[in-house]
Amino acid sequence: MSQIVYLNGRFVGVDEASVSIFDGGWLHGAGLFETMRWENGRVFRLNAHHSRLQASAAKLLRPMEPSELPSPSVYRELAERNSLDNARIRLTVTSGSVSPNGAAEMPSLTVCATAAALASYPASAFDTGVAVVICTFHQSKQDPLAGHKCTSYLARLLGMREAQQARCTEALWFNTENHLAEGSISNVFVVREGVVQTPPLDTPVLPGIARGVVLELVRSLGVGFADMPLSVDDLLDADEVFLTNSIMQVLPVVRVERHDIRDAKVGPITRQLQAAYRQLVEAECKRS
Repeated sequence: MSQIVYLNGRFVGVDEASVSIFDGGWLHGAGLFETMRWENGRVFRLNAHHSRLQASAAKLLRPMEPSELPSPSVYRELAERNSLDNARIRLTVTSGSVSPNGAAEMPSLTVCATAAALASYPASAFDTGVAVVICTFHQSKQDPLAGHKCTSYLARLLGMREAQQARCTEALWFNTENHLAEGSISNVFVVREGVVQTPPLDTPVLPGIARGVVLELVRSLGVGFADMPLSVDDLLDADEVFLTNSIMQVLPVVRVERHDIRDAKVGPITRQLQAAYRQLVEAECKRS
C-alpha cells in the first residue's frame, strides 16, 4: 500500500505529493517541524507541539492561526490510512511558495504531515545506556535559529555524523561560552548529588517537549532540580546523564567518548524517570 501524507488540507499518496519549486523551504530552508509520538489514537502532548511550532513561526515565518494546523482528527485519519497503531508523526511547515523575484507578501504556508512506524531504540540502550561524543561544533546566542526546530538541519546532521563515526548514539553541543547546550537531536540532563540539572533555555537550547515532561515529573516525584549553566567538568563528573526527546523519551548515557559516567551503569534517578515517563504516556494516550 502506498504511503499517504497530509499536504495543504488534502490526503494524497506520497507519489502525488509535491510542493512548488519556489517554496521557501526548498529554496532557503525556511521551515519548521515537529516530531511527535502517536500511541493508541493520540499524539502525546499535541498542544505543546503545536504551541511550540506556532511560537517559532511567529518569530521566523509569520504568525499562524490554530486553524492552519492539522486537527487531532487529521492525525487520527493519517495514522489509520497508513494502518499504524503507533507512529512517528512529523509535521512540517514551510514559508510557502514565493514569486521568483521574492516579492510575495504573506504567502500561504506549506503544511505537511507524514506518519511512519514508530521505530524505537534497542531495548539494550534503555537498560544499559549509550555512549555520546562531544561535538566539534558550537551553538551561539547570536544564531537567530537557536532554540527553534528548523528544517535547516544540516549542522545537526553533521553532528550526528560525528557521533556515528565514533560509534556513539548522540553528539553533545556546547555553546560559544563553553557551556553544555544539548544533543544534536535531544536535550541533555545531568544528575549530581541527587539533583537533576539541565542547561537553561537561554543557553540557548530547544524547549523540548520531552524536556518539559521531565521537568514536570521531577517536581511531582520530589526530586531536586536546577536549570543552570553546566561545564564539561559538570558533565564528566556527573553521577548520571540522560537524554530526552519525544521518540527516545528518557535515554541513559553511561559514557562520554572514553570517559565512563560513574560506574558506567544506569543510575536510580534515571530509572525512576524512565518509568514515570512511560506511565504518563500510557495514561495520556489511553485508548478511549
